[in-house]
Amino acid sequence: GVKDGTWTVLQLVEALGFSLENTDPRTRGRGIQLLSQVLLQCYSLLQEKEVLHLVLFYESRLQDHHLVIPSVLQGLRALSMCEVLPPGLAVSVLKAIFQEVHVQSLLQLDRHTVYSIITNFMNTREEELKGLGANFTFGFIQVMDGEKDPRNLLVAFQIVHDLIAKDYALGPFVEELFEVTSCYFPVDFTPPSNDPHGIQREDLILSLRAVLASTPQFAEFLLPLLIEKLDSELQSAKLDSLQTLTACCAIYGQKELQEFLPSLWSSLRREVFQTASEKIETECLAALHALSACLSRSVLSSDSEDLLDSFLSSILQDCRHHLCEPDMKLVWPSAKLLQAAAGASLRTYHRITHSVLPLLLEQYNKHTQSSQRRTILEMLLGFLELQQKWGHVEEDESILLSLQAPVCSVVFSALVDPSVQLQLVGIKALTVLGSLQGFLSSSDLELAVDHLIRLALHEEDSQSSEAAMEAAGSLAPTYPKVFSGCMVPRLEEGLHSEREESYHNHHSLQQRCLQALAAVSTHTSIVRETVPVLLQHLQKVQKGTEDRNTQDMVSVCQSLHRVALQCQQDAEGCWYFHQRVVPCLLAMAVQAAMQESTPRLPGKALLEEEVLAAMIPVISAATTHLSPELAAQSVSHVVPLFLDGEVSFLPQNSFPCSFQPFGDGECLEAQRRLVALLMAFVCSLPRNVAIPQQEWLLRELLALSCSCNCPFTATTAAKCFAGLVNKHPEGQQLDEILQLAMNRMEPSLAEGPRRIQALTLLLWVTKALVLRYHPLSSCLTDKLLGLLGDMELGPAAADGFSLLMAESPDVLHKGCHADVRIMFRQRFFTDNVPKLVQGFHGADPDVKANYLKGLSHVLNHLPKPVLVTELPTLLPLLLEALSCSDRVVQLSTLSCLHPLLLEAPQVMSLHVNTLVTKFLDLTSSPTMAVRIAALRCAHALTSLPTTVLLPYKGRVIRALAKPLDDKKRLVRKEAVAARGEWFLLGSPGR
Repeated sequence: GVKDGTWTVLQLVEALGFSLENTDPRTRGRGIQLLSQVLLQCYSLLQEKEVLHLVLFYESRLQDHHLVIPSVLQGLRALSMCEVLPPGLAVSVLKAIFQEVHVQSLLQLDRHTVYSIITNFMNTREEELKGLGANFTFGFIQVMDGEKDPRNLLVAFQIVHDLIAKDYALGPFVEELFEVTSCYFPVDFTPPSNDPHGIQREDLILSLRAVLASTPQFAEFLLPLLIEKLDSELQSAKLDSLQTLTACCAIYGQKELQEFLPSLWSSLRREVFQTASEKIETECLAALHALSACLSRSVLSSDSEDLLDSFLSSILQDCRHHLCEPDMKLVWPSAKLLQAAAGASLRTYHRITHSVLPLLLEQYNKHTQSSQRRTILEMLLGFLELQQKWGHVEEDESILLSLQAPVCSVVFSALVDPSVQLQLVGIKALTVLGSLQGFLSSSDLELAVDHLIRLALHEEDSQSSEAAMEAAGSLAPTYPKVFSGCMVPRLEEGLHSEREESYHNHHSLQQRCLQALAAVSTHTSIVRETVPVLLQHLQKVQKGTEDRNTQDMVSVCQSLHRVALQCQQDAEGCWYFHQRVVPCLLAMAVQAAMQESTPRLPGKALLEEEVLAAMIPVISAATTHLSPELAAQSVSHVVPLFLDGEVSFLPQNSFPCSFQPFGDGECLEAQRRLVALLMAFVCSLPRNVAIPQQEWLLRELLALSCSCNCPFTATTAAKCFAGLVNKHPEGQQLDEILQLAMNRMEPSLAEGPRRIQALTLLLWVTKALVLRYHPLSSCLTDKLLGLLGDMELGPAAADGFSLLMAESPDVLHKGCHADVRIMFRQRFFTDNVPKLVQGFHGADPDVKANYLKGLSHVLNHLPKPVLVTELPTLLPLLLEALSCSDRVVQLSTLSCLHPLLLEAPQVMSLHVNTLVTKFLDLTSSPTMAVRIAALRCAHALTSLPTTVLLPYKGRVIRALAKPLDDKKRLVRKEAVAARGEWFLLGSPGR
């Protein structure tokens, strides 16, 4: 009635008169309860006059019997949300609560109601409450004092935080407010396992920390508490104290910290020197960093003590001498403390490095052992990395510039040391020095490049070689002229050097030159130097007749691919690479294809599957990041090359015959292989780039995929067709092409010599449509399901489910702009797994394995949370799959079950008997991969409830003794791990 306006609240009060004035407190309580429930639903409809009368009524009832109070508080909570609450009533209500209600004697829910009333008034009547002055703070302290429930504490902590943040008067009650909150520090709370409220210990910790670190007024009380807890034995208390100290430093100044700095430094130093806990060490260093930063921020008056200077002097006094100790025991803890303080501000950095850097350089030259030198250089590196934080080296302040010569000398000496580990640290240090603008002189830079070249090309250890290449790539954008002028010519010289040593060494040098050329190509000006060198070398290798030509070509392509990836974020470099490399690769491939008919001519290696497969990612990476305008410009040349034989845009385009990759005849087989390069290009174009003559191209690709005898060519044609279909706009043209594909596939799938080609096309087209949720995808998937019962194609069709679900490396992925909908795997699972299960139950015994294989492929690629929810219905089928003789089915099923044992132990434990038996049987499989997977699953079984596993403990331990003697080391390793876990099963503390 109140909601629809037929009753007013005051009429309701009159109607409840008998209950509200009854002498029985229970009856009064029920009357007020009903009124309060109405108000909680209708408070927004009340008039100001009604609110006034109701507040006065409810205030008077706060003196009533304790059974009535909970309902009174609910009514006041409703009234505290009224926008028309007259001025002054909020203060009146809170005064009444503070005076009349002993809050901590109430039940949890009723205490929560009081906190809600206070929160509501603080949000809407701030100025009125501030008029109470410190009395409001004192009243709240009385309300909160003794609170124990975590649900209420979260609200209470927020109120205290708001009191401070919104500048309410604390008056003489600062210490009382601190005491009433700090009594919970450090938080000791473990939520019950069946807790429906979801409050975690971390929630309380963060909420309390926000209070304690909200005002400098708490400092004199809080800092002694933190020092006390730091000196305790409890690790959680130490961590909480350190994190709270770090938070406090954000708002404290010199005044708050001055008295406690010696004790704080003493505690932090002790923990870093003595702790075995990495967490505590990390938090100590963070706290020291925060303290140093806090002191750095403080503005000094002319007569005040420079606390920062004296604090840093204490740190240097306690840590510096450890850097000189012969046994180097406390070297790293000391260095970490010094670096934590040095990283706080530019001032702390200058103060500490001025004292420490000369000492480290002296110690480096004093020690002769590589391991000691490495430790010292790692410390020096830590300080150099801090300089990066402050940017440009200031000539007048930085100790680094005055030590330029000795620092460079130390780093260069590390680069020529026989110790690989010292070399690696030296390379890192050189990279940092190079990043400091103006630090390295031109002669130092040239020497640095010399060292990097030597390490990259001639250092025996591959770690140093790779690190030197990475360093060159990092420094090249900063010094492009130096690297293009010094390094690139030297690498080119090494690449084209005549063989003066063994074939292996010469070949290894060439490989490293290729890798280094790619690594250093991190700036467009350098790319313009390195790309012609790489292409020239590829042409030279193509003309050679050596046996290793194929591998050499693959190596050049891998280097070109790396350069392409490094160019992708730079539009100018990307376009240069594309227009320089793609036409050149196409020209070389076309040239080789036209010479194929004369077997002894060089260049044949370029048509090997391995080489073409290596060229695909180069062309793809060079295309994916092109702007639509430049991509359209390029596609207008490449597609006519394949459809019309238009070779005019290719370099060196005088070919002996016409290029007809889609033509008929055995002599064109080599040319057809180049469809792989067409696929790499057109399937990597942005979706909004129009492909000229696309319908003709699709028809040619369709015909080639169905008629070609070469599996490589047929597959690449099918992939190219699928890639274009995936991006093709909806409409009649797409429907016609798909119908044409169906008409070509169906007869070929039924019978004839090209069933495998037809299946390959079916798989790729199905994948293209599944990814974009095309309606025809379900029809094609049903055809694939039907083929699982085919004796000839069934196994290949089953493996095809892996292709449908897995990420494809060259086409049909997001990186090449394919239309890939999120959760397509989940949708495929929902639509098709029931059909797979049904097909399995109805299939002949000879083909049941195909359904299991298809199912395991689908499940293996499904997100684990989805799989866990479906596990109860699928697990019996997976267990049956373990009995299949097909090792692929076994391996796929085991890899599917392994994570489920860890993530769904309750469901898996229902089948523990079968799981134990199957896994132990498969540990004797003739296939090594199956034995390893079965042992891993046997190991994972130990995550199931111990009570379920104990009856099997003896049996499993005995069975796992056999694979301990397996002839393969990897099998023995897994057997040891699994058997060890089973031995420990049921032990105390496990």
